[in-house]
Parts: sequence; C-alpha cells; structure tokens
Amino acid sequence: MSLYIFDTDTLTLYERMNPAVVRNVFYHLADDIRVSSITVEEQLAGWFGALRSARTPQQIEAAHVRLSAAVRLLSNWDIVPFTAPAEARYQSLLKQRLNVGGNDLRIAAIALEVGAAVVTRNRRDFARVPGVVWEDWSV
Repeated sequence: MSLYIFDTDTLTLYERMNPAVVRNVFYHLADDIRVSSITVEEQLAGWFGALRSARTPQQIEAAHVRLSAAVRLLSNWDIVPFTAPAEARYQSLLKQRLNVGGNDLRIAAIALEVGAAVVTRNRRDFARVPGVVWEDWSV
C-alpha cells in the first residue's frame, strides 16, 4: 500500500469530478489517500472569504451552500496535520530558497515527514523540493 496526499488543486479537481482524477482515485482504492491540514485551511479560507464578500441574498446563499459542500467533502478524507516535525522540515526547506510557494512547501514538508507522494498538477513547484515524490493524476 502507498500513501498519497492530495494538494489543494487536485482535491478541487476531484470535487469537480474531473474524469482523470476520479479514475485514478478508483485505481488507487487499495492505497491510503489523504489531504493535508494545509489543504483544509486553503479550502475553508476560500469559502470564508466568499462569505465575507457576499452582499446579495443569492451570493450569501451560494457561499453557504459551497461551504457546506466543502465541509462534507473534507469530512470524507483522513487529514494529515502540519506537525512540529513538519514545521521544522518546512523551515529547513525555506532556507534552501527553492522558489516554492509557502503552502506548497508546507504540503511538501508534510509529505516528506510521513513518506507520502504528493498528488498534484503543480510539477513546477513540487519538482523543486528535494526528495518529494509527486504524481499527476489529472492526465
């Protein structure tokens, strides 16, 4: 059995029923597929932002419906937390000046700490992180 961690973009593709991602999830049912607490934070922060900026009753309703759907989706996944060892790994990676976004670097640190592959379309960033194994399930 292998361990995989979805990045935020891949989780969004899964949520939108991207055929390639859904197919790959089906092919990996025997594996352990998770999301990171960083992805949870990004997902919820986006919907909280939508709630704060909603002005009309229709916008407010739509934001609440999407937030509810996101919470339901996230509740179906085991979540890997950003632990103190992952934070230490993240700080070490930051010092390497890899030119990778902060949250992607945090997800990479989590993956390195737990021995998981990152499932992502973001080859450009994750390929820059030494030791990170990544796969693109959207193809």
